[in-house]
Formats: sequence, C-alpha cells, structure tokens
Amino acid sequence: MFQSGTPTRRERRSPREALTLWVRRGGPATLVIFIPLLITFGYFAWWPILKSLILAFQKNDLFTEPTWVGMSNFERVLADPLLWTAAGNTVWFAVLALIVGFPLPILGAVAMAELRRSRQIASVLVYLPVIIPPVVSVLLWKTFYDPSESGLFNTVLGWFGAGPVGWLQDPAFAMPGIVIQATWATAGTATIIYLAAIMSVRTDLYDAAEVDGASVLRRVWHVTLPQLRGVILLMLLLQIIGTMQVFTDPFVMTGGGPENRTVTLLMLIYNYAFLSGDFGKATALSLLLALVLGAISIVYLRLTKKWSQS
Repeated sequence: MFQSGTPTRRERRSPREALTLWVRRGGPATLVIFIPLLITFGYFAWWPILKSLILAFQKNDLFTEPTWVGMSNFERVLADPLLWTAAGNTVWFAVLALIVGFPLPILGAVAMAELRRSRQIASVLVYLPVIIPPVVSVLLWKTFYDPSESGLFNTVLGWFGAGPVGWLQDPAFAMPGIVIQATWATAGTATIIYLAAIMSVRTDLYDAAEVDGASVLRRVWHVTLPQLRGVILLMLLLQIIGTMQVFTDPFVMTGGGPENRTVTLLMLIYNYAFLSGDFGKATALSLLLALVLGAISIVYLRLTKKWSQS
C-alpha cells in the first residue's frame, strides 16, 4: 500500500487546510521577517533603478527643477565623439584582461592543487592583493610605474641597460600597465574559486587517469578542465561584465590620459554627472551600457548553454 507524507492527486488539501498547515509551519513568522528585508532591498536596490529610468529622459542637475527632454539625452550621448573612444578603450581593456588575467587564475589553481603541505600558505599569498583596498593598490602600482630612473620597473630595466620608460605616460604602454595592475589586484578571488572547484572533483577520476599512465598535463586537460567547465563559463561571463565596467584603476592611475587612451565608459559617466553636472546624460549612458551588457549576457548564455551541459 502506497503511503507518503505528501498529498496525492486524489488527496489534495483544501485552501483552509493548506492555510492551517502554513501557519503551523511558521509561515507568519517567516513573512514578518521577510517583508522588512524585501522593503529594504527594494528601496535601496530596485528603486534607484526605476528612478534612473525616469532620470534618463530628464534634464536634471539635482538642484533645479527637472525638465522632460525625451530621447534628447540619448541623442547627445551618441553624438559625443568621446563616447566611441571610451567604448573602444573599454573593449580593449576587456580583451587585454581576458588574455592576461583569465588564464592565470586557472593555472595558479591547478598548480596549487598539486601542492600538499604548502597549499594553505599559497592560498593566503595569492589572496593577499585582494585584501588591499583598490585605491591603495592602484597608488602602489603607480609608484612602480614611476617614469623616472628611480621607479621600480625602470630600475629593473636599468640593470639590463634599458629604459627609462614612461609607462603610464606612453599611449602604447598605459592600458597594458593598467591591465597588469588590475589582474594582480583581482586574480586572487578567481584563483580561490577555481581551487575550491578543483578540490571538489572526484578523486577516483584522477586515480583512473594515473592507472592509465596519464601525466600531470594530461590529467589537467582530460580530467580537471572538463570538470571545471561550468565554473569557467560562469567566471568568464562575470569577468566580461566586470571589465566592461572598469573605473577605479584608470581613474586613479591615469585620469583617462594620455591622449584619452585610457578613458572608459564609466569614467565618461562620471564626467557627465560630476564634472558637467548633467545627471540625465550620465544616466542615459548608464542605461545604454546596461542594455549592451544584458545583450552580451543573453547571447553568451545561449551560445554556451549546450557546451556547459554536455
């Protein structure tokens, strides 16, 4: 005879019974706790988003009475010649960050997974740059990029009879220099995530690979990376979104120079809002960036859906 704690199709509970059961299981207490959290989250998270949808169609400097301007803010943003420079710089930063910064955490996590006694020490050392406040990290590397002969990197070049190089003052070196600093400051988080994913891989897979005589590289290629497929795809999407919103590093390190080679979209939004006082224009560009990132995310998830599930 079939017995179960859940009602079958023939034994559906009436609304009154379902309500009584919900009350007995602490439903009202859960609701009392949940509603303040929902209100708080909605006020500080969703209300600004809804407010920005209105602000993007207004001329607003936060001091005078706002006026409705329709699509004028979007037209002025798209007509700004600096927009395409900032967009190109942002994409260039994202590409360099993917080339330099995306494989390094994976390689670091794989190497750390092979360690036994010193794995915890290595984890602490890798994560240390993440603990440093972002502005402090940028200022630290700015001293490393000192264009004089006494700068750290120029001192190293001097040992080999080269330099000095104006790292952040040279249009060719400024963006790669920012990418290197950003990679150093943020790679620790991704490395720890990959390491945790690697440690959760079934050990019998590695045992079978060792029995078959697979080398370390073959074990990594045929066992580790396939098991990390879902994590890698998610981290890649998060890095694309994050690098497209870079602000602190170029803002503090170069201020957008030299020759606007490091001006990014978020810096342009900052200039619209806090230098020009045009918050409507800044919000319009923010919404355009959000739409682009949303479209990229949708396309990315569609393209990688089958591969991530295979």
